[in-house]
Amino acid sequence: MTRPTRVLVTGAAGQVGVDLLDVLGGAVPLGGDAHFQPDATPITNEEFAVIGLTRHDLDVTNPTQVARALDVARPDVVVHLAAYTAVDRAEVERDACFAVNATAVGTLSDAARAVNAHFITVSTDYVFDGAKGAYVEDDPTNPLSVYGASKRAGELRCDERDTIVRTSWVMGVRGTSVVHVIADRATNGETVRFVNDQRGTVTAASDLARALATLVRERPGGYWHVANTGVTTWFDVAHFVGRALGRGDDFATAIPTSELSPAPLAPRPAKSDLVTTKFAAAFAALPPWTEALTRLTRDRAKRAS
Repeated sequence: MTRPTRVLVTGAAGQVGVDLLDVLGGAVPLGGDAHFQPDATPITNEEFAVIGLTRHDLDVTNPTQVARALDVARPDVVVHLAAYTAVDRAEVERDACFAVNATAVGTLSDAARAVNAHFITVSTDYVFDGAKGAYVEDDPTNPLSVYGASKRAGELRCDERDTIVRTSWVMGVRGTSVVHVIADRATNGETVRFVNDQRGTVTAASDLARALATLVRERPGGYWHVANTGVTTWFDVAHFVGRALGRGDDFATAIPTSELSPAPLAPRPAKSDLVTTKFAAAFAALPPWTEALTRLTRDRAKRAS
């Protein structure tokens, strides 16, 4: 009998981490789609033996703890999801941001290689400056913010055999994301103002988790852009969620980034949409973002009831 693939997941309590643990356990996470199988093979609850570590279990900035954790667990694959994600606060906490998003990535990559494990890490669309848009994997990077620079530094600390997944605008049923703010205001009778001059690609945490499970199986190495199909704006996201919750066209108002108050500390790329044809050609395209947000909104309501 073939033994289960041992997978160590950092950041296991985050919005992608909780969904990935569900997926690797053979379950469909909240907001997920049971029919989305990019490698055409369902996952059983016996295929993977998963070690999920939260920030309370493992300080990824401590090389001794990292080496010990991997030496004890002896994983076949490490999926690194722990990250510093406070984009604006990073502008004034540069060292803390780089410690988690850059130095720790290199530490985990080295530790994974020491135990012959494949290393998968998740990066961001913010490694690009947004001048071009429609970014493919080998486009030049030019981050605008400390957060984006830290994630690019983390990419560069990886071994060439590692798998680097860039994703964007991640939203899950569990965890914290802008879609919860939108939904709360929609159900409370409030209105929202969202920018319509920032273009990007939405990623449902559940769909990203299933895509990551495929990469755990295949261990391809290199850069991969993974996001739901279709390009949108933050205003379009807010308008769509509002309509899904019964609100009219007056729920969301479109504004330019220049009218945000208070102004964000970190600059955002204006056009950071990711082209995902590489993943789609090798496996399968992620579902359209509208379908993903319909599932997310539906299951969010179920969870609240």
